[in-house]
Amino acid sequence: MPTETFEFQVEARQLLQMMIHSIYSNKDVFLRELVSNASDALDKLRLEALRDDSLDADVSDLHIAIETDRQARTLTVRDNGIGMSHDEVVQLIGTIANSGTAKFLRELKEAEETAAAEGLIGQFGVGFYSSFMVADEVALLTRRAGESRGTRWTSAGEGTYTIETVDDAPQGTAVTLRLKPEDTDDQLHDYISPWKIREIVKRYSDFITWPVRMAPEAADGADDAEGTDDAPREPETLNSMKALWARSRDEVGDDEYHELYKHISHDWSAPLETIRLQAEGTFEYQALLFIPSHAPQDLFMQGYQRGIQLYVKRVFIMDDCEALMPPYLRFVKGVVDAQDLSLNVSREILQQDRQIQLMHRRLAKKVLSTVKDMMSAEPERYATFWREFGRVLKEGLLSDFENREAILGVSSFATTHDKDEPTTLRQYVERMKDGQEHIFYLTGESRQAIENSPHMEAFRAKGVEVLLLTDPVDEVWVEAEPEFDGKKLRSVAKGEVDLGTEEEKKEAATEREGRQQEYADLLGWMTDRLSGTVKEVRLSSRLTVSPACIVSDMHDATPALENMYRAMGQAVPQVKRILELNPEHPLVSGLNRAHAERGEDVGTGLQETAELLHDLALLAEGGELGDPSRFVRLMADRLERTL
Repeated sequence: MPTETFEFQVEARQLLQMMIHSIYSNKDVFLRELVSNASDALDKLRLEALRDDSLDADVSDLHIAIETDRQARTLTVRDNGIGMSHDEVVQLIGTIANSGTAKFLRELKEAEETAAAEGLIGQFGVGFYSSFMVADEVALLTRRAGESRGTRWTSAGEGTYTIETVDDAPQGTAVTLRLKPEDTDDQLHDYISPWKIREIVKRYSDFITWPVRMAPEAADGADDAEGTDDAPREPETLNSMKALWARSRDEVGDDEYHELYKHISHDWSAPLETIRLQAEGTFEYQALLFIPSHAPQDLFMQGYQRGIQLYVKRVFIMDDCEALMPPYLRFVKGVVDAQDLSLNVSREILQQDRQIQLMHRRLAKKVLSTVKDMMSAEPERYATFWREFGRVLKEGLLSDFENREAILGVSSFATTHDKDEPTTLRQYVERMKDGQEHIFYLTGESRQAIENSPHMEAFRAKGVEVLLLTDPVDEVWVEAEPEFDGKKLRSVAKGEVDLGTEEEKKEAATEREGRQQEYADLLGWMTDRLSGTVKEVRLSSRLTVSPACIVSDMHDATPALENMYRAMGQAVPQVKRILELNPEHPLVSGLNRAHAERGEDVGTGLQETAELLHDLALLAEGGELGDPSRFVRLMADRLERTL
């Protein structure tokens, strides 16, 4: 049969060279592409055979075969699938040679950023051409099922390619690569080596539907397909074909799920929870997710690898698929298998399209709903989950506003209600006292430090429950003043505190008004004397034991949050806070009498007392003194006078 020789256009030749040398970051993926194409061909044949009873095609043993010839340095990937006609070879395989590539190449050159360039390349489905990364010559032999003649396509990937018609081609497609010499510096491995082929197939194509077979490598001097007893060697199946996420729950045991989890997570322990998700409709995908039973040590370290693997039609695409799971769920491991996605030519970079966003949102909601179910049905397992992952889950309160209510709903917090058991916000709301309008909390470095804070005194006296927030992330998310069940979260160290029933509040207001008049001169004088450090001095309704405390205005950042921002290199203006005095404390009432007796003739003694009162309040909440040496000197002088 005549052989037709075609010459690549200049633009097409440049485009092909760019694909060979620039697009793929890992040369191993050429085998993934060829096996994936073969799998697609087998799927199409099975579907065509169901549609057309008259189709003359053998579907009894559909498979993919990998053959090697060490002497000739060739590798062949063969399938007995649908195959291609002569016209389809010209149209599909020859697309790169006879399409409008000049315009495409101009657009590619105009794309200044690499990401934009890869997005343009994604318009072409030319994974087949990745073969030229590892081969000096590629030959394709194919015959479409139901036809009598086949077609051979051959090219060295440079100036020309040839197409000829052949009579003796088997059904399906065989792609034969004449491999380049091994060059480890250029990541060109020994792709004839059985162990390397097994490694690539296991990594990328382990779960595809069809068996991938390879004949055992012959010993030196023996025929390629015969053993020592001249009997044909049985081919080895390289892939497991066990896509657990594609099988019904009844067909898979927990042991199989746990083995898959251990395989993808490298964790020796069984997962805490297994989550299955199957989406059907215009966009189909399946997910099999796992919540580990313990947090990895590097969970909060920069560069932590997420554990979601992406597959397309059971073909492995990438590890650590960040686009599918929000950062606050980065501990979730598992597999997502989509039927169709917008991928670039190398299948390595995911385009940010609507389908990905839909998957992202649904997977996050599914994980959160699973945790919610665990909370109500299996409280012990939930307690383990929250102990291991609660701190990272709360990061979602900063970033995922769509799911903030759901995240708050599955969160637990230490509380003054129970020293050992954390509480949910739902439980807190159910225990709220009559007339209580807010969910109260206080942040700090430890439970002990918070419980001993002066800000807690009135709440402890009246038996009002307070959430004790000790994680660094708590300082940030509570600043947004989130709500739960219509109740706002309110810091006990901010603004005015007004506890009790309506009658108690009225009585307290009347008493506070009288106290305000009694202490008006002292408060004005101290506000003036301490103006460099505080914005106001006022009487407190939150103190019962301590003489003074320092609070923030309702919408001001806390000192701890200011320090966090400064540690990250962000400039934060100094915010003056409010000094509250306890009029029932002997030190404060004595200071008021002394100030009233001396009138305008207030000496340095009272000024130093006012300064010490402020510094003691600052220390009581765990703050840092502006001038520690002065505080020590003033305290030493006062102690000396008592001797």
